[in-house]
Amino acid sequence: MTPFSLNIKGTLHEYSHPLVMGVLNATPDSFYSASRAATEAEVAAAAARLAAAGADIIDVGAYSSRPGAGDVPEEVELERLAHALPAVVAAAPGCLISVDTFRARVAREAVEKYGAHIINDISGGNLDSEMFETVAQLGVPYVLSHMRGSVADMMEYTTYEDVTRDVLSELGDRLQELALMGVNDVIVDPGFGFSKTLEQNYELLANLKLLQLFHRPILVGFSRKSMITKLLGTTPDKALNGTSVLNTLALDRGAAILRVHDAAEARECIRIYEALASKKSL
Repeated sequence: MTPFSLNIKGTLHEYSHPLVMGVLNATPDSFYSASRAATEAEVAAAAARLAAAGADIIDVGAYSSRPGAGDVPEEVELERLAHALPAVVAAAPGCLISVDTFRARVAREAVEKYGAHIINDISGGNLDSEMFETVAQLGVPYVLSHMRGSVADMMEYTTYEDVTRDVLSELGDRLQELALMGVNDVIVDPGFGFSKTLEQNYELLANLKLLQLFHRPILVGFSRKSMITKLLGTTPDKALNGTSVLNTLALDRGAAILRVHDAAEARECIRIYEALASKKSL
């Protein structure tokens, strides 16, 4: 990966090694049941486990983004985060807090009320026209993800002339919009599993290095997803090995942030990859 920096609440943080973003779902219906945390005590315990396992960032979500998931009213999302975020902040004080939301109001409250550091928007600003302006006003790093359509219908939008070229083009357009609004702390996520078929996911991974053209840190999220389970004929609870394989391949293609359910294993992927990358080959 290329070293990068992020402005976190007015302080520039430099990163020369890949980061681990741990997933914490304050939802009852996320696709991987072991990632769900309903009560404040469960949220705090999950956050503490992620921090102890080596997570640099904890990504808190209150709206399930699995394909075909039902809609969650904004007030319900806010209520879930109102219980979850203070618990995460208290349980994992050494971690950056990211909030997984596509709603501008939720992003604002997460940052202003609860001290979140990063906004992770799976829709790339396409589901709330006020998101980019809100992020610009908040001055926080923003994860720009690629997705078409909504959570409910994203898999109806998988027609591409060339998936890699089209994803690069669409992300590039959104990056230009953000730059014009003064948003420069952007993390790019190609959106594995979002509006992409199994074959398209692997084609995009094969060409992941091309995202370095944006000169932004690259985030990947494969953890226990269907691009593993469908290919191997398994289930999310048995997809940790496949997740580690994909994370390692992504590191070799320039990934800077691994978004995972299993922080310790992701940290091991980074240590092994960096040990190998530091050696000279004949």
